[in-house]
Amino acid sequence: MSKHYLRIRHQPTGAVIAAGPLGWGITPFEGNYYISRRYLRDGHFRIDYIPGLCVYKGLYVGMNYVAPDQSVAKRLGWLYWLSNPLFPFTMFRVAVPGDHPLLRIESMEASEMLERSRQ
Repeated sequence: MSKHYLRIRHQPTGAVIAAGPLGWGITPFEGNYYISRRYLRDGHFRIDYIPGLCVYKGLYVGMNYVAPDQSVAKRLGWLYWLSNPLFPFTMFRVAVPGDHPLLRIESMEASEMLERSRQ
């Protein structure tokens, strides 16, 4: 089990987009975070059907984030529909950029995560 956890917040609303263990749950790659569906929290992502192509990772579509207060952040993430099998951590996962101004990435240890969840 991973000892490092990440929490990804939507800055304008304070909603927690994702929270989970760093590794297979939330995978960092090339400055982005690929989030397993199990670790998505508040709000939801909606496909905007504008496709894109990464020459080595595959075909993707943009995702709009709908916060719990129903505000929408356009193209905040993406999802690979046709993914390169050499990158299994990108398959069927929502990805968000690690340096987006609307996001805040919080890293914590397992003990901090337990303490915060009890509050």
